[in-house]
Amino acid sequence: MLKPSRVLPIILAAVPAYADPAPPLPVPLPPRVAAPQDRPFPGTIALCVDATDLDRHIIHVTETIPVPAGENLTLLLPKWLPGNHSPSGPLPELAGLTFTAAGRDLTWQRDPVDMFAFHIDVPANTPAIEASFDFLSPIDGKNGRVVITPNMLDIQWRPEILFPAGYYQRDIKVQACATLPETWQYATALETAHASRGKIEFKPVPLETLLDSPLYAGRYVSRIDLDPMGPAPVRLNVFADKPEDLKIAPDDLQAHKNLVQQAYRNFGGHHYDHYDFLFSLSDEMGAIGLEHQRSSEDGVDQVYFTDPEKSAIIRHLLPHEYTHSWNGKFRRPADLWSPDEVTSPERDSLLWVYEGQTEYWGQVLAARAGILKPAQIRDIWALEAALLDAGTPGRTWRNLADTTNDPIISWHRPSEWRSWSRFGDYYDEGLLIWLDADTLIREKTNGARSLSDFAKLFFGIDNGSWVTQTYSLEDIVHALDTIYPYDWAGFLHARLDGKGPHAPLDGLARGGWKLVYTAEKSAMQKSVESRRHGGSFTYSLGLSIGPDNAVTDVLWGSPAFAAGIAPGAKLLAVNGLAIEQPSTLADAITAAATGKAPITLLLRTGNQYRDVEIDYHGGLRYPHLERIAGTPDRLDQILAPIK
Repeated sequence: MLKPSRVLPIILAAVPAYADPAPPLPVPLPPRVAAPQDRPFPGTIALCVDATDLDRHIIHVTETIPVPAGENLTLLLPKWLPGNHSPSGPLPELAGLTFTAAGRDLTWQRDPVDMFAFHIDVPANTPAIEASFDFLSPIDGKNGRVVITPNMLDIQWRPEILFPAGYYQRDIKVQACATLPETWQYATALETAHASRGKIEFKPVPLETLLDSPLYAGRYVSRIDLDPMGPAPVRLNVFADKPEDLKIAPDDLQAHKNLVQQAYRNFGGHHYDHYDFLFSLSDEMGAIGLEHQRSSEDGVDQVYFTDPEKSAIIRHLLPHEYTHSWNGKFRRPADLWSPDEVTSPERDSLLWVYEGQTEYWGQVLAARAGILKPAQIRDIWALEAALLDAGTPGRTWRNLADTTNDPIISWHRPSEWRSWSRFGDYYDEGLLIWLDADTLIREKTNGARSLSDFAKLFFGIDNGSWVTQTYSLEDIVHALDTIYPYDWAGFLHARLDGKGPHAPLDGLARGGWKLVYTAEKSAMQKSVESRRHGGSFTYSLGLSIGPDNAVTDVLWGSPAFAAGIAPGAKLLAVNGLAIEQPSTLADAITAAATGKAPITLLLRTGNQYRDVEIDYHGGLRYPHLERIAGTPDRLDQILAPIK
């Protein structure tokens, strides 16, 4: 018998030497989906949508799609959505997908890499196939924007069409039809070929045009011609939950008519053969502001016309989306233009022009038209300037240019610490940059030139044309330099690429105004808080509360932040008193300004209760603009109507 010490060496000697296995290698990727080519697609796609299932919010879609001879057929669902600036296509809501040819079911397979592409097994010599599927539109607003209610609906076409890969969208013809509730009226930029008993057939158009021409339909509708004697029809199509919401005061109606004239005077031309505002006033259909070349989808709550003061904070929506017909649709950043919305990713580097300058013109035109008063615009600018200056400490690590990537990084994804992460600042800070440029041009030319001259030069070209023209940063700089020679490249890069604690407020100062804080709320601050059913204490304690006194936001680095408060906590009591409304907290902040005792908050987070002391004695602080004595009031000049 061998001793154990002698057995182990014998066993090991019998085992072959261990060799490392080959390291893993990637599985080869499948062939890419065919890239789009600028060539005519043979035939016309017939697309029909049935939107009569109001109770279940389901839109049924059928398509007849010609099959190009000698080509494999891959169909695409729109992915990169213009206006969203992100790959936010409605893929999860597509269901019940089937394909047939001559009555026979066809097999299909989703592309393993691009989920928006579907490969169809089509028999040889098949002239066309039939596609059928359902768009399961959201029923609850928590799951996405509601587009069907008992009284109105919005057909956007993008969730309701599959189109062939390998072609530019402008080269694919589509004839669309829609079945609606029989008694409803509708509005769209598309031209009607035939309509009968709720079924509407439209004239064939390029797919590019169809996807840019949504349809609104509803039970209670008002149509207003905003420019009866103008160069092209401009219509305000209003859809409401109740007929009484359609009533418009005469002066408000005139202000919306003025919008068209002020836009023409600002841009010096137009880029549509007709324009339709598709405007919903509803507490049920989802809010929206989405631009198109010859129309816009605009959705707010019911009180837009019946309570202009309460709706003041969103009353620049129509001017903003209308401006996009010039800036964003006719003139578009080159890296944002895509030939097929699926295989060509968008890049958002110039959103500070696309959205930032549109935000500027939208608010300026609202004042010039009389939709908002100049004082209301100044209140809005104070709110925006304060949020970017004192309410965005994240600007110390992240520059404005990088925020243009946010639609791709996190489209509509909530963030608990927005002041530190930054999000979408290219809108409001873009506005401040363009206000800065406008006041600079006015100052240097003694009022002889302004940013309106840039608008005419850049957006007013080729009057009447609506063929998209792309641009680059260099084009922007060249146009500005044409209006007033200056180091515009340096001006823009300093504001886009720089980091620091403060927002670019030079435009306000050059305009004759400065940002200040007082204990009084502006009318616009009250409008914001009323709509949000809460209270903002951002520039005092550093927090905001919403419905049920839940903490909705905490300013990074603020007294509330230092006390360990985070969004999501519920405020139950202030200094031992149950909080019934935000004014309870406001009274405590006011009292602390003349005392030494800290403010004590009782908070609940989950099932945990705790008292938090905040040693703050600075009183209430709300932003306002205040005139700088002895300076020209250029803001007043900017907001005055163009004669």
